[in-house]
Amino acid sequence: MNKQHSFFLITLFLLLAACGNSALITNISINPETISPRPGEPNRATKIGYSLARPARVNVYLVNETGKYILRENQARASGDFEILFGGSVNNRTLNDGTYQVVVEAQDENGSSESKLGTLNIVNADTTLPELQAFTVFPQEFTPNQDGLDDRVIIRYYLTKPARVTVYITDGKKKFPIDEKKETTILTPDKLSAVGPHEYDYDAGIDKGAPPPPDGNYTIVAEAVDANGNLVREQAPLVIKNGGTPRAAIIGSAGDFNPRVIPLNETVYFTVTVRNVGTVPIRTKGPEPGFVYTTSQNYSVVEQFEEPGIWRLGVDSEGNSIGRQYPYRWQLGMNNELTKVEREGKTIYYLMPDQVVTISGGIKITDKPPKVDPFYWFGLVQEQVRIVEDHVEPTRITVGF
Repeated sequence: MNKQHSFFLITLFLLLAACGNSALITNISINPETISPRPGEPNRATKIGYSLARPARVNVYLVNETGKYILRENQARASGDFEILFGGSVNNRTLNDGTYQVVVEAQDENGSSESKLGTLNIVNADTTLPELQAFTVFPQEFTPNQDGLDDRVIIRYYLTKPARVTVYITDGKKKFPIDEKKETTILTPDKLSAVGPHEYDYDAGIDKGAPPPPDGNYTIVAEAVDANGNLVREQAPLVIKNGGTPRAAIIGSAGDFNPRVIPLNETVYFTVTVRNVGTVPIRTKGPEPGFVYTTSQNYSVVEQFEEPGIWRLGVDSEGNSIGRQYPYRWQLGMNNELTKVEREGKTIYYLMPDQVVTISGGIKITDKPPKVDPFYWFGLVQEQVRIVEDHVEPTRITVGF
């Protein structure tokens, strides 16, 4: 090895050694050095700045006699300037008043490490948590299928301080958000939920025609985060079963009215075929097929009152003077054809998925119609929800009087 080559190697070694021994953290700053994490305070947060001379892995934390509070842990950084905006909260809790050392540690790829210290004072911190008092979920077994029974989940709580509140259900993998009822949604000027009672009415999206989450076990979670980052969480179990959108259809050649020419005080009869074309049971109620109304009656007069979610076959007519659509309604099938469920001492009847039933009945024309030959037609009614099929098979019935 010649002298020139030896000199080059020694020089390179010295340069590398000098580089390895040069400062890794070239600057640390805390501005301001005193903060008050509380809404309305001018210095609610501070900027923790540091500079790296070369790429390194970095830890940044606060420490005092109460413990160690990590802001960044083993994070890769290139050379250059970096800044952390710190509002006084770590792990969703505002730190107590006190003096803290701010520590920035860095280690480069050669294993050379360095740390620098700063000081941060916290005064007048708001450490009060935003409680969700009296958090309740009812019912905790939920059947979102529009049968009028356990179709909705009501979630209530009392919020003790302004906070951003998020409510959702989760199976541990996916979250399904739940919106607050508009009637209880009151926001502060900075868009946080206001102190007071709050209520959520969850239908799993069924009312808007969306499919509900799959049947299974879930958790309803409510999270409240105040302006300082203080976070609280409440939760309750929820079971979803028999969920789905109910669907039924009048099938075949629809229905058949007969006779089509009758004298006053005689009866027009019909026969209609209906299929449950959905994936969930459909709740229905009487009167059973075969029942004959008079034109002066309706389902309420015969004490078969309307109920939310109930499905029935209806008949309506031109010039209906009763004041409600489809005043004549029949159960979708005979009791002995339907699936019976006992609930709270009451028997409930269901038309099961893909089941087909024939509904027959009659209307005795005891009142003079507004014209000699009014139209009569069928409809499939989901009570207090929608008219599923309307004006099916309009047929002229000539009434002699």
